[in-house]
Amino acid sequence: MRRFGLQLGTGLSALMIGAGMAGASGVVETSAETLQITPVAEGLVEPWAIGFLPDGAFLVTEREGQLKHFAAPLAEPQLVSGLPEIEVDGQGGLLDVLIPQDFATTREVWLTYSKPQDGGSGTAIGKGTLSADGSTLEGFTPLFEMPAGSSGGRHFGARMVEAADGTIFLTLGDRGTGPDGLHAQDMAVGEGKIIHLNRDGSPATLLDGALPGLFSLGHRNPQGATLDLEGRLLVVEHGAQGGDELNAPEVGRNYGWPVISYGVNYNDAPIGVGTSADGMEQPLHYWDPSIAPSGLLVYSGALVPDWRGDILFGSLNSDFLGRLDPDTAADTGYAEERLTTPETGRVRDVVEAPDGSIWFLSVANGAAYRMAP
Repeated sequence: MRRFGLQLGTGLSALMIGAGMAGASGVVETSAETLQITPVAEGLVEPWAIGFLPDGAFLVTEREGQLKHFAAPLAEPQLVSGLPEIEVDGQGGLLDVLIPQDFATTREVWLTYSKPQDGGSGTAIGKGTLSADGSTLEGFTPLFEMPAGSSGGRHFGARMVEAADGTIFLTLGDRGTGPDGLHAQDMAVGEGKIIHLNRDGSPATLLDGALPGLFSLGHRNPQGATLDLEGRLLVVEHGAQGGDELNAPEVGRNYGWPVISYGVNYNDAPIGVGTSADGMEQPLHYWDPSIAPSGLLVYSGALVPDWRGDILFGSLNSDFLGRLDPDTAADTGYAEERLTTPETGRVRDVVEAPDGSIWFLSVANGAAYRMAP
């Protein structure tokens, strides 16, 4: 039976053991059980994403352009060479990493990054072959990039998800075009879209009059993406002041930005026409005030059975690891639990390891952590 005893937005205090010491572990009391938090990588600079390799090793991207290979937790990292040219600007740089299901036979590693383009930079995706020793990404091939570059280092999106059929979903932010720009509503451009690609980079979805590969539109800055246990795509995206959202994108659907929003502009002016409009989808959950959600995981329940099917995410501006319970209603969508510990400073990514433990990246601490009973 699921045990849920927290009110919406309630924080949990942490009982820390040796907090702040390199290699030290902490524990946190949760609604399910007591969990231990252990560092697995330290000394990271602006870490952005984690990917697991089948031999027990893992990769971590750093936004300033480093891809690090760890042979084991707390091992000395090896820098991976062979990366593409990357434009490090504001929120842009080396972003997501994806290890596909068939890595054991293909050794493919997928990356997203901000690519230098005429007019500035844009989100790009490509893949290479990881050498046997993990030191080199060989033959890196760009597969897709936003059709036009833009200035200002904001809102790249750039999360990847592999569907069950091996196709790839890619989130694209609106590049900071703001409430007054309707780029996210223009089906011919990349800003504010989710793109669906085949493994060779060709479009897996084709909609009439749309950019090839366009899957859904009206997104602001999706910083987390995953599949739920039934294979449904989920994303979390940043609003302006308020209006962060959890959405379940479907092909051809419009998710509203910047016509509808549960937030307001940074000058407190209204955004668009309000919170709803014909032909535009409602979020599954929204946050007001904003928490800047990043990273997204629907948990299998392998080590914490009470959390099976629950949605885990990080917060970039409020320093917590969050959990939404889809089986429990709340005013904004789902009931929420927030875990706040010394390790949860500016959580960028949340992933499930092959053993069922929950790993997350803290930008504030420059570290990756493992959480498990």
